[in-house]
Amino acid sequence: MTEPRHPTRGAPEHPLYAISVAAELSGAAVQSIRLWEKRGLLAPHRSSGGTRIYSDNDLTRIARITALVNDGVNIAGIARILDLEDDNDALRAQRSPDGTGDNPSTQRIRPAPPTQETRASGG
Repeated sequence: MTEPRHPTRGAPEHPLYAISVAAELSGAAVQSIRLWEKRGLLAPHRSSGGTRIYSDNDLTRIARITALVNDGVNIAGIARILDLEDDNDALRAQRSPDGTGDNPSTQRIRPAPPTQETRASGG
């Protein structure tokens, strides 16, 4: 995934940027960002006055959307890809709270390999 072209300030989910700044930092057009929000690809924070405010996470998502558009993927395809990536990230986080992927309580238990006796009986 392409990272935004700016330094991260604070928590990546913290809203910092107006739409014009988000567009400038990401290289995406303001109208494209609005369209992607309308289609459900983005969900920026809103100020009490209703102004869109984008976080570093939003900028990373805009960069991902832009890359998929440049690869020729349509909006429906982008929505599906992003949903699958989000699901994958959630499963990884659930599987491993520390991010290592080593959570013994969720590791799959594999059946023992068949023995000579089970092979002979057809089981």
